[in-house]
Amino acid sequence: MIYITGDTHIPIDIQKLSSKMFPQQKELTKNDYVIICGDFGGVWSGDQKDDYWLDWLDNKSFTTLFVDGNHENFDELEKYEECSWNGGKVHYIRPSVIHLMRGYVYDIEGMKVFTMGGARSIDRAYRREGISWWPQEMPNEEEITRARQNLALNDNQVDLIITHDAPRSIASMMSYEKSLKDDLMVFLDEIKNTVAYRHWYFGHFHIDWKIDECHTVLYKKIIQI
Repeated sequence: MIYITGDTHIPIDIQKLSSKMFPQQKELTKNDYVIICGDFGGVWSGDQKDDYWLDWLDNKSFTTLFVDGNHENFDELEKYEECSWNGGKVHYIRPSVIHLMRGYVYDIEGMKVFTMGGARSIDRAYRREGISWWPQEMPNEEEITRARQNLALNDNQVDLIITHDAPRSIASMMSYEKSLKDDLMVFLDEIKNTVAYRHWYFGHFHIDWKIDECHTVLYKKIIQI
């Protein structure tokens, strides 16, 4: 069973995964997944300050999967060893807290799931590089190339697409004017126009809205796929 939700910004929005807010977890096992659409925030200090919430998630009945957003400590994330998992590369943050990396297609419960984290921080002028903002928030050319190659290996057909950011055309529907000059959103539009998929889920915009039959933005809601 797979559930999916939006940004957790640990510790700000993590309580939605508490037993009270998400009672369905009582029926789940480690073979079930909750996917977070970026801005996870659980790897931030790079020391014992992160341990409480990471251990809290690891002790849950389910396995937590997340793509990275723009508000992550990428220097610390990149210290984790890359491991193979379900057809792609991941970082094991805890045994059952797993970072799904950019540009891979994973086999999750028999579904092909393509992931691409990252986004541009519109508030970076108010942040400090290496302290609260990291340039790795935007995918690099290697990650973009990897995405194209892995999608091509799957005949440009997947079941689900999980990202933090949105395609430019979808962001424009949400009156997000800065999308017009965002290179990542342009690349995501390329994927939207060249890849066949059942549904695309993303976070970043701090709203919950099923935009159409194929695109959903998530924040507070936790929905079952």
